[in-house]
Amino acid sequence: MKKLETRADIELMVNRFYDKVGSDDTIGFFFNDVAKVDWSKHLPKMYSFWETLLFGQISYKGNPMAVHFPINSEVAMEKRHFAHWVKLWTQTIEENFSGEMAEMAIYKATNIANLMGYKMETARKLT
Repeated sequence: MKKLETRADIELMVNRFYDKVGSDDTIGFFFNDVAKVDWSKHLPKMYSFWETLLFGQISYKGNPMAVHFPINSEVAMEKRHFAHWVKLWTQTIEENFSGEMAEMAIYKATNIANLMGYKMETARKLT
């Protein structure tokens, strides 16, 4: 199994992950129907996001939390959705990569999902 070590690896990981997400019955509708994601813009942002998180290459500029609040106000993004997101992410990583950086990608995704799930739930309670 290959180690996760380059931008090309991140692109492969992100592409395979979003291939799963786009056709997923549990969370795919958030991307396809609610947010109506333009994949040609979203995927490069995700490459940069993960490159920044994993390799310290500061190529991502943005606020991922702020992007999710409008979607959450339209359709509730629940903790179970984020847990499913982590499940798909973990499957994708484990199918394609091994090693410390692969484990770090799963760890960071889990932390992000937990934080986002909490913040989205809190935001719904405040409205």
